[in-house]
Amino acid sequence: MNKIRVRLADWVKDNADIRRIREAVFVAEQHIPVELEFDSEDQDALHFLALEGDYPIGTARLLADGTIGRISVLKDWRGLKVGDALVNAVITEAQGRDLKPQRLSAQVHATPFYERLGFKVVSEEFLEAGIPHVDMVRESHLPS
Repeated sequence: MNKIRVRLADWVKDNADIRRIREAVFVAEQHIPVELEFDSEDQDALHFLALEGDYPIGTARLLADGTIGRISVLKDWRGLKVGDALVNAVITEAQGRDLKPQRLSAQVHATPFYERLGFKVVSEEFLEAGIPHVDMVRESHLPS
């Protein structure tokens, strides 16, 4: 396996790759309606792509208020720390832009993953697109 790297993506230029990944994960696997998956915030968000070699395998976005979202990794690459690389890259970018704290809505099953990366649950469980979620916040800096 090639080394995984994460880069800033361009919503227009990289749109096909971002859509392919998010549609595979959220629409096909999790049955989220496509009209809920893609929203008006995509246009202004900072997008990220995780790549193995030159092949995009994961994506995430960062909103201007420090909200991280749409974190998705293709099924065949899960469990290989791609999510860690992706989220850490987004956190680093957010901190560089002084976007603190970072926030996200996590699917409940994924809370241990985000807790390991410094996020804490700050809400009761709620349904988003029919899937149990919690709000999480990360206030501290990345470990050195």
